[in-house]
Amino acid sequence: MKCFLKRGFIALTVIAVFVAYYAWKVEPHWVKYEQLKLPIKNLPDSLEGKTLIQISDIHIGDYVDKEFIKNTFGKVEKINADIIVYTGDFVRLVNNHLPLSDLEDIMQTAPKGKIQTLAILGNHDYGRAFRDSAAADSITTLLTQHQIQVLRNESINIKGLQVYGIDDFWGTNFDPVSTMQNYDRNQASLVLCHNPDVADLDVWNGYEGWILAGHTHAGQVRIPFWGAPVIPVSNKDYDQGIKKISGNRTLYINRGLGHSIPVRLNARPEVTIFNLTKE
Repeated sequence: MKCFLKRGFIALTVIAVFVAYYAWKVEPHWVKYEQLKLPIKNLPDSLEGKTLIQISDIHIGDYVDKEFIKNTFGKVEKINADIIVYTGDFVRLVNNHLPLSDLEDIMQTAPKGKIQTLAILGNHDYGRAFRDSAAADSITTLLTQHQIQVLRNESINIKGLQVYGIDDFWGTNFDPVSTMQNYDRNQASLVLCHNPDVADLDVWNGYEGWILAGHTHAGQVRIPFWGAPVIPVSNKDYDQGIKKISGNRTLYINRGLGHSIPVRLNARPEVTIFNLTKE
């Protein structure tokens, strides 16, 4: 009996060490390229079949390997997407300071869309306590210098597709009401919003369509048959993937490329490749 227990203990220890190594060294760098159709009502014929890529939560800072992000960016560049959108959390503070020089280095390799490249900000882009407006402004300036248009409660028309960008829910510039005030249900539309909890607020002005979000990292550690013990949202159903929600809206939650803690388990980093199609 003692021999059996000893062997069992050794086996469990080996398994635990393997899982820990996998979650620390393997999965955080094992990107999954999700491919999905993105049906949009009233989509112009000229955008039918075009490719839109979503990248989220790169979290440049003290945990995420810059070479991993650069390598992934290089692979995305080869896809030659028509539109690329970055849905927030470009950085993570290092000793309470923005890693702007590291972000500058990374964004020199950032993939761009043939038609348009857009971004919105996430909570970490607002620095300390997610309330530093100057930090958000600095990141906006940096991204703009690299030909990435940052939407801060604004919209832009891309060949007949109106894209709305809502500033971060936890930041100092959150204003979804003004963002959506000119929404036209007869116009092909798409919304970018970092934090999926915003989908449950009464701010949408009748919007019907897709909302592309990030923020959750799918919880980063997901226990089989249970899910993630910790998800940084109020609505715990908003963990990852497609969510059909009220008002004829569809929420998509990207798992992100980076991480806020240096482990991932059953929550692989993600690049999402959407194929635009008429609803």
